[in-house]
Amino acid sequence: MSERTAVIVGAGVAGLSSAFWLKEIGWTPIVVERAASVRSNGYMMSLSGPGHAAAKRMGILDRLEAIRRPAAETIYRDRHGSELLRLQHAHLIESFPYIVLRRTDLLKVLFERASQHAEFRFSTEVASINNGEHFARVTLTDGSIIDAALVIGADGFRSPTRRMLFGPDDRFVKPLGYRFAAYDVDDRVSLGANFLAYAAPARISEFYSLDEGRLAALHVWRSGNLQESLPAYAELEKVFSDEHDQVRAVMGLARQSGVLPILDDLAIVDMDRWSLKRVVLLGDAAHCFSLISGQGAGMAMTGACVLAEELARTTSQAEALTAYEARMRGPAQRLQTRSRNVARWFVPKTTIGFKLRNLILQNMPASMLRNYLRKSVQSDVLAAEGAL
Repeated sequence: MSERTAVIVGAGVAGLSSAFWLKEIGWTPIVVERAASVRSNGYMMSLSGPGHAAAKRMGILDRLEAIRRPAAETIYRDRHGSELLRLQHAHLIESFPYIVLRRTDLLKVLFERASQHAEFRFSTEVASINNGEHFARVTLTDGSIIDAALVIGADGFRSPTRRMLFGPDDRFVKPLGYRFAAYDVDDRVSLGANFLAYAAPARISEFYSLDEGRLAALHVWRSGNLQESLPAYAELEKVFSDEHDQVRAVMGLARQSGVLPILDDLAIVDMDRWSLKRVVLLGDAAHCFSLISGQGAGMAMTGACVLAEELARTTSQAEALTAYEARMRGPAQRLQTRSRNVARWFVPKTTIGFKLRNLILQNMPASMLRNYLRKSVQSDVLAAEGAL
């Protein structure tokens, strides 16, 4: 075993970023991913603050700028098609670094960099981890065994690594009371806007037109509206049964084309510690902020950089893991507090709350609305500051 061999579980944003940074400090990263390749499905996301800074340090910022998606305007309509609100994003995001892109595009760029530095084991999972004081013995489902100085669980907020070594999901995953579904599909419905949302009490559907004739869709709804477990599209169709025709048409196209949506709870991950002997958690596995936080990918990239910096700073791995957590925990907790508040504002649970939110936004002077929204986004960024 090399004293600088690391097994990284998961080839998402956190895992790919970690593979890049570990190689930079002289480690040998081995990435284990259960899928056959880097994931090709995903949703629209933004990169700002520390995530933007981490991309610059990795040397991929120019590449991301070249494939960024336009963020000019969002039109909000009710379920009858009447316009509720228009938001001019060009005014909202001016004066500070902010990139809108597909998560899939970010993964492609990260993989381009990481594949030059790391070994990848696709279509493979971790069967067991013998987490010792001096090394961790990792057994994979293909029968191979890797003795590693470090195991990094970067396998998402439903992390199998976390369940295996720290405990079951219900100890750490805290649902916010909402569920979400994300997918993309061929654009055959002609929405008439680059970014269009249909909103109603306790639910919202967002659609983003992609350059290549595809449509990215995100649905969020109050989980209390559904008490039974259903297959993905059955759940969507039940929750949005009285939604606007365009929303149901997009769902129908996705179902007919065989697209499998990402579907889960909006949740945060709250843990007292992120490391145990030779195993450390990274990104959503350690501190998920929920999908609507806008900072999950950026903080995963930041955490990978911070972890590598601390491993390079000292010969004591235990001290490095403690220092990594000390730098990341404060920003993570602030962003989780923001996520709870954003969920309530993003999808008001009651009809009264929905109407009140819309009334405030509709009657707020344009300059005041721009300042409020800009401060909201900036406060998300500031909440994440301090790690780098």
